[in-house]
This record gives sequence, structure tokens and C-alpha cells, in this order.
Amino acid sequence: MNGIAARRAPSVAPGQAPEGAAASARTLGGRSSSAEGVSARANSGRMRVGLLRQSAYVAIDVAMVMVGGAALDFVFSRAHAFATSLPALAQLTARVSALSPGFLLLYAALIVLSCKGQHLYRTPKELTAAEETYIVAKAVGLATTLLVLFIFTSDNREISRTAVACAGAVNIMTLAGWRYAKRRYVLRRALRGEAACRVLIIGNSKCAESFAAWLEANAHLGYSVRGFLDVASGEDAEAVHGGGSLDANTAANAIAPPVLGSVMDLRRVALEEFIDQLFIALPAERHIVKQVFFEAQRLRLDLNVVPDIYDGLGWHAPVHVIGGFPVLELHGQPIAAFGLAAKRVIDIILGSILLILSSPILALAAAAISLDTRGPIFYSAQRVGKKGKKFRCHKLRTMVDGADDDKPSLRDTANQRKGPFFKIENDPRVTRTGVWLRRFSIDELPQLINVIRGDMSLVGPRPHPLDDFELYGVEDLRRLDVKPGLTGLWQVAARRDPSFETNMHLDLQYIENWSLALDAKILLETVPAVFRGEGN
Repeated sequence: MNGIAARRAPSVAPGQAPEGAAASARTLGGRSSSAEGVSARANSGRMRVGLLRQSAYVAIDVAMVMVGGAALDFVFSRAHAFATSLPALAQLTARVSALSPGFLLLYAALIVLSCKGQHLYRTPKELTAAEETYIVAKAVGLATTLLVLFIFTSDNREISRTAVACAGAVNIMTLAGWRYAKRRYVLRRALRGEAACRVLIIGNSKCAESFAAWLEANAHLGYSVRGFLDVASGEDAEAVHGGGSLDANTAANAIAPPVLGSVMDLRRVALEEFIDQLFIALPAERHIVKQVFFEAQRLRLDLNVVPDIYDGLGWHAPVHVIGGFPVLELHGQPIAAFGLAAKRVIDIILGSILLILSSPILALAAAAISLDTRGPIFYSAQRVGKKGKKFRCHKLRTMVDGADDDKPSLRDTANQRKGPFFKIENDPRVTRTGVWLRRFSIDELPQLINVIRGDMSLVGPRPHPLDDFELYGVEDLRRLDVKPGLTGLWQVAARRDPSFETNMHLDLQYIENWSLALDAKILLETVPAVFRGEGN
């Protein structure tokens, strides 16, 4: 798309929406249908162009892998022929096998998949050459590692790992090399003004100035800012018509793009300057954006909006599409997906092992409970888990049957903990067997079932009963952002501290600084704490 297409568009009066657009603007439904139809066609065209470009990039990558492999094969064969006169060198080169076409096709497929996973086929223009080379190295390294693992597990002795390593190094250089060459070619053309996208910015805000300055400073992106259109109207528009200034700083800058008129002059300026692309730098009035949209549709120009949200908070913010609605992500909290997945796998494996190993202890504890008092062996009660989800938590019974009925009165008269916490140092409801089970935390072992089921984790804040949860303040709910745990930072650092504030502080410290290494540290510190009999 170039400025010639704009000159061929039918003319309308300055600032006037085209006839079809004006008709569609008479009703809200008409406007919506027209906008959706134009957007759908534009998106379809962009998708076709994007797919063609990505297909070309994939074809170049595959060709580079195949040519590089053929070149290496030639080098290896010549080296082996040269080394036949030297026994030591001949023995070394003999270990480097030829790279067959089938092997190279498999390698090329892995590299393409890895490059696609690293988004190398839709790389942002503002990515630097060094950053792009690093991403290429990561993608090729991943594909090479997968191929080496395949060779190792399949016990394939026909393909040398040395050949694969050499091919990986060559592919990093060739794939990064052709991308760098393309970058330099585009930059040279942009600096000469060839095939540059001629840009007109509509707006007179600081956002417009900053955006224009950034485009001018990054000429390799291929944008040429021809000027601004002021969004003022009436007498204000006349004051800037024909070339004014956005502010004193812009006027003082001799190379700053000029103001070419007001938004009412859009059609004239677009035709005279052979504009390819329009940018609306917000803020701008709603009717101005609609007017520019219809004019851009008639002139067959690309139209983009640069949001100026909350004093620049929207700058560099990624845009996502949800249900067809563009959503600007002002802040995103990254989720450690791999770490959480690894934590879950560890919970299942280690929890199952611990449950099997502790089964004799559970059997002895069950017998002791039956002999000591009448009632069930296990005690199950509702607890509050992640995001307030309730689940049934399992323990060995350490109190007399029906002990929960006495809890409300004891909370009012004998509770020794502060805040929404209930604990009595010498609870009269605890049985003789229960004292020993609690001291060494044996009563908590059935919660390994909750860990395996996914209600809990091995490490995390301890789950609280429903009556404790009902006393939470708003800030206390933050401890429910993660799964409750069988053990936690509070258990190994301040188990005897009666303060709920200390408990909350340690729980939040764990949540905000979570890592697999921290989980491992807490688990290791839990073992001596259990053997010291610090439970109560």
C-alpha cells in the first residue's frame, strides 16, 4: 500500500464523511456493522500477508539448515579424505558421520518448531539485532538438545553427536546471519528513503510528540513522519493551518516534523504528502476519531491509535484481544507456570512416597487411638484453601469425640492466641495419645492424602478452620492466594509465637518470595523440628 492509492480515491469535501459512511452513521447499529465489516476485512488481509511472510521465513530457515548440513557433510568428507595419511587424525574424523537428508529434515522441523515457539516468525520490529541473535541461539540450542536426546535414547550410532554439535553452531550463525542481513538491507533502504512508510500523526499532545520522536530515532523501522494534524477546530485550527508548532520545545527543534494543518485538512494533506499510514495520538474527541476512521477508509490508509493513558502508563503496554475487544495490559504479574507445575509434580511424587513410608506409623497410631478412647480414628473437618475454596481436611483424632462442641466457649475464656486464631497450651479436650501424636506431628500425616488430591501442598500456609476464617480481616485474605501446606515458614521459624500478626507476616513472606529452593529449605528444616517434638 502506498500513497498512490490515496490519490486514486474518490474525493469528498474536506472533513466530510463519505456518503456510504454517513449513511451507516445514522444509526448505532449501522455504524457498528460498518466498522465491524471494515475491521474484519482489514484483519483478513493482514492475516494473509502475515502468513505469507511467516511462510517465507520458514522456507528460508529450512533452506539454511539443509544447505548448512550439506556444507558440513562436504567438509567432513574432505577432511576424512585428507586425514587418511595421518592415522590419528583419520581415527578422529571417522567418528564424525555424514548428515543424511532425512536427518537434516528432522533437524529443520525441530528448529522451525523451536523458532515458532520463540516467536521468531513474527518478531517485533523494535527488537535489536543482539536480542534477535540471542533468541535464535536459544531456539537452535533447544532443537539441538532435543535431537541429541533423541539420538541418545534411540541408541542410534550412525549419527555422530559431534556432527550434531557442529550443525547447531553453523545453524546459529546462518539463521542469525540472514536475519541480520535482512535487517541491514531494510535499514539502508529506510535511510535512503526507499519504501519508507509515510506517516501522518493526528494529535497535538505530548504523547504525539514522544511517538514521533521515537519513530524518527528508530529509522530502521521504516517509518517517515511527514508531520502532525492538530485536533483543534475553528479559530484554533486556522492558527495552526499551514504549519505551526505543538509547543515551544517542538518549535525550537529544527528537525521536528511540522504541523501541516488541522484534522479538517486530513484529505488534502494525505494526498499531497502521499501518506501510507495514520496514527491518532490520544486524547482525541470521539467524533474526531470517527471522522478520521471514515476518511481513512475512503483513502484506503492504515489507521492506528496510540493511547495516552494515565500520564504514560499505557506506553509499552501489550495489547491483547479478548472476544474481539482490544485490552491494554497496564500491569501483568507473571505466573511461574513451570515452577508451579514442578511443585505439583513434587507434591504428588514425594507425598505418595511419604504416605507409603509412614503407613506403619499410621497403623500403630490408629491402634493407640482405638485403645485410648472411644470414637473414630480419623477426624475430618472443613478447612479453607486457595482462593477461599473449602475442602475436607483429614487428621488423626487427638481429642475426645465431640470436642468441637466446646470450642466456642473455650475461645471466649481460654484462647491463648491473638487474632483469628484458636490454641490452648494444655487443651483439656486432648487425649493422652493425642498429646504424643501432636508433639511429633503424627496427627498431620493423613493430610498427605489432601496433598496428593491437590487440596493442599507439602509447603504453604497452614489451613484454618471455618470459624477462624470468618474472623479474617480483608488483608488476611492474602494468605489464601496459594494452596495451604502440610508445613510452612511459620512452622519452622515461629511455631511457639502466639501472635497472628507474626503468622501472617511469615505467610506473606513465603508467598512473595516463593521458589522451589525455598520449599526445599522449609522441608529440610521441618525434619529436625518434628524430631525435636516441638508440636503442641
